[in-house]
Amino acid sequence: MHEARIRIRWRDMDAYGHVNNAVYLNYLEEARDAFVQKVLGPATNTWDFVLARVAIDYRAELTQDDGEVLVRCRLDSIGRASLQTREEVAKLDGTVSAEAQSVVVARDPSTGKSRPLTDEERAALERELEVTAG
Repeated sequence: MHEARIRIRWRDMDAYGHVNNAVYLNYLEEARDAFVQKVLGPATNTWDFVLARVAIDYRAELTQDDGEVLVRCRLDSIGRASLQTREEVAKLDGTVSAEAQSVVVARDPSTGKSRPLTDEERAALERELEVTAG
């Protein structure tokens, strides 16, 4: 599992005085990209992975007064050319603000299409899955 603390910025707010729903995608992406780098190694080019699907359930609003959020990302499953993650955005007091599931697909930069995970990528992801199941 990867955790990232992210500061809530003034620009994240909407007219209702809470973090706009679209901003959650940025929070999730920041943690997910760091997770991919952590699991697959610093040489991994995160541009070789693209988000294919994300589903978010919003649970509690975030406001500027919350200051920071803790975003967690963990591997849920591995496909032929993809990985699925479970993610959450939480206030520092532990209140879950949003839960998400994402599908990230390995991408061949020369064709712009999906590609199978390499043996090295699959092995690293399987090690992470064992730790998560642990």
